[in-house]
Amino acid sequence: MKTLLIALFLLIAYGTEAQTPLMEDARMYDLIDAVSADRIGADVTRLAEFGTRHTLSDTLSETRGIGAARRWIKAEFDKISADCGGCLEVKYHRGLAKAGESPRIPEDTWIVNVIAIKKGTVHPDRYVVMSGDIDSRISDPLNATDDSPGANDNASGMAGVIEAARVLSQYEFGSSIVFAGLSGEEQGLFGGKFLAADAQEWGWDIAAVLNNDMIGNIEGVDGVIDNSSFRVFSQPGPPKPTEQQQIWNRFYGGEVDGPSRQLARYVDKMTQQYMTNLKATMIYRLDRFGRGGHHRPFNDAGFPGVRIMETHENYNRQHQDIREEDGIAYGDVLSGVDFDYAAKLTAVNVICLAGLAWAPKPPPFVMIGGVVKPSTTLKWDPVDDPNLLGYRVYWRDTTAPQWQYSRWVGNDMQVTLENIIIDNYLFGVSAVGKDGNESVVVYPRTLMPRG
Repeated sequence: MKTLLIALFLLIAYGTEAQTPLMEDARMYDLIDAVSADRIGADVTRLAEFGTRHTLSDTLSETRGIGAARRWIKAEFDKISADCGGCLEVKYHRGLAKAGESPRIPEDTWIVNVIAIKKGTVHPDRYVVMSGDIDSRISDPLNATDDSPGANDNASGMAGVIEAARVLSQYEFGSSIVFAGLSGEEQGLFGGKFLAADAQEWGWDIAAVLNNDMIGNIEGVDGVIDNSSFRVFSQPGPPKPTEQQQIWNRFYGGEVDGPSRQLARYVDKMTQQYMTNLKATMIYRLDRFGRGGHHRPFNDAGFPGVRIMETHENYNRQHQDIREEDGIAYGDVLSGVDFDYAAKLTAVNVICLAGLAWAPKPPPFVMIGGVVKPSTTLKWDPVDDPNLLGYRVYWRDTTAPQWQYSRWVGNDMQVTLENIIIDNYLFGVSAVGKDGNESVVVYPRTLMPRG
């Protein structure tokens, strides 16, 4: 009874100031359960039925080609919006790829994306994005007529985006969520380039891009069957660092702590916390060796972005004419997609989008100090967000891939970590919401003034 009275006194006296953050948001389990493998399977099947979705394919037919596919995607987004009382802004987004811009664009071609936006109630101009690719291809990148079902590459990712929209449209968020079907990926990442450029023009504050490209294959060309892991590709820092950034990385560290890398750590953390029997494997690389995906144009524009995909690829099912040779079946057909696995990876996206859109903005400006001292001090500017509960400070060994240690510091915006020597660790700060959701960790990029 005495303990209860003390707790009640603290709550009355200090309100939320005395609270520590919730360890988890129970809504995440509801979101995971709401993702349907059956619906994803139906959507992958429907997309494959368009025969080909090649960027240069027919745009007038109602049954075949990329035109029919993107109209169907828009109709699905419109249905989802109708079910939530018009909560989504659904529209086409387009840009003109000029002949010769890429060897795979032989003539002027309109690249048409389909996007649906769930506007945030607190920060409507701050966006988290989930993307998948509409287009497909076979062996010849210019063959726009032969069958190219693209069941895994990338009907699986596009179906995941549609399913995420179904699930998340039933909730309200502080920040906006964009569900994007991007075109022209196989011809040179054009859909992402056009959307990233326009997002800059519109003044969008894009906090995260989760690019889903091939999320349905569990049987690798290496013979491994694995439905319990996936890969998260992320670049270490800006593709064109300034001279100041290069100097900072050389002398103070942080060359593997850019915004995209912190986003990858966030995906790993959320997967570990909320998903059962699923492991996120962080790959410290922009994409597969020498290859690319639709998160890259957003990275080039200065936005954090990662690629989420299966662990074991099957090259016999990628960019292949449908055929059989020497007893080996080639082609990206429906039999190569595991809908349950695609649902798992879609659920990862759903909880990450929700967590980021519910969480406060990250601290905008983090400084660090502690040279030749037996302690490390961090200081940051306040986060203006009604959902803010306080801040958490993180640190890790310089060789550790994920944050190892943390300390809840409440509403303090400066903390000194005694006996934690600045030379031996890397540091960061996140903002934590009243519902337990947390921003990405922000790495310090400025030294505190000596004094």
